[in-house]
Formats: sequence, C-alpha cells, structure tokens
Amino acid sequence: MKNIKIEDRLIFALDVPEVNQAKDLVNQLDESVNFYKIGMEMLMTGQYFQLMDWLIAKDKKVFVDLKFFDVPETVGRTINRLSQYGATFATIHGNQGLMEKAAENKGDLKILAVTALTSLDRGDLDDLGFDCDVQDLVISRAKRAFEAGCDGVVSSGLEVPFLREYVDNKLIAVTPGIRPVANDDDQKRVVDVATAFKSGSDYIVVGRPIKNADDPYAAASSIQEIIKGCF
Repeated sequence: MKNIKIEDRLIFALDVPEVNQAKDLVNQLDESVNFYKIGMEMLMTGQYFQLMDWLIAKDKKVFVDLKFFDVPETVGRTINRLSQYGATFATIHGNQGLMEKAAENKGDLKILAVTALTSLDRGDLDDLGFDCDVQDLVISRAKRAFEAGCDGVVSSGLEVPFLREYVDNKLIAVTPGIRPVANDDDQKRVVDVATAFKSGSDYIVVGRPIKNADDPYAAASSIQEIIKGCF
C-alpha cells in the first residue's frame, strides 16, 4: 500500500483561462480539494508560477501538467529547475532517453510519464502510426517509464488493471478522464470514480464534472465521499 492521504487522491484540473478564475475556484472548493493540476492554458497567462506559489502557500499540492517533450538534455535541465518550486507531480511525454534524464534530475519532484492520452482511441492511434492496441501501448510505455526511474504514469482507468498485472505496484497510476456520468465531450476512454480505484488507480484527475457543476464544492465533496468508500 502506498502512503497516500485519502483526501489527496482527488486532483482537480484547474483548467480555466485566467488566474483570478483559478483562485476563485480554489477558494470556493476550500477543503474539498487538496491537490490541483495546472496545465498549458494557465501557462499562457504569464502567471503560472505565481499561481503555483499561491497554491503551495495555501498548503495545496500542485501537479504541473505541461507534458515536457524535447531533447533529453533539455528536459533534464528543465525538470531540475522545476524541482526547486515545490510541486508534487510533473508530466513528461517522450522516449526512453528523455524519461531517464527527467528521472535523473527530479529531486523530490515525482515524474509521471504520459502513456496514451484519454482523448485517443484506436482510430487516433492508426492516424499516429501506432500499429498496436491501446492496451499494449500503455503497458509498454509504463514498463519503460518504470525502468527509466519515473515515479508513475498517467493512464486511463481502462488500462490500469493491466498495469497492475504487468508493472511493479510501486508505479503510481494517475487516471484522468473521470466521468461520474455519461459524457459527450472529447474524452473517449473514460471510467467513473469507483471503477478507477477498484481497477488500481492511485489518484484521479477530475475537471469539468466539478468545474461545470452548479455547486463545485458539493460536486467535489461527493467525489471525496465515493473515494472514501473505495478504501
């Protein structure tokens, strides 16, 4: 068993266009969310690191979801600098050499390798030139990430049971694409909250089902109750 606080297992995707909107949401969610993912849209505000500092000062954990992808040496130096900011997780997306350089420079930062985005299905992989099943691709990338020294992977809940079968259980599994109800958005490979944890996920990332709820605090609190029931 990993030493993870129950209340930290829900990560809210803070995907809004402006910092003031992000802060309003954080204040509204209050103690219902302890862990926040901030991604590329927020980076474009020019206040990404100020928001990160603000969250950490509020005793919140931060997941830097920028999916770093470049030559290995550049990614290694970038991760080394990022490790000084106090974030908990950061994503990378690339080959073995890139993953190894990130792992070498991570310090206390936990590195998550992206396996296959939850917005991709079999047809999308054909378009990208991957001649394999999604499941096989995810397992292969997770094995390589663990061997490279990464702490975990980002993986759909549909593939997590196979990760638990084929990859060391020390590997952290973070599952996005969580939909408490049926959805018609751009996420294709989705599961609900309970299924994700029963399948072996360590954390879930939830965005729109909380952000777009009439009462985001109540929506997050409801998910936290489901998570407690899973453990």
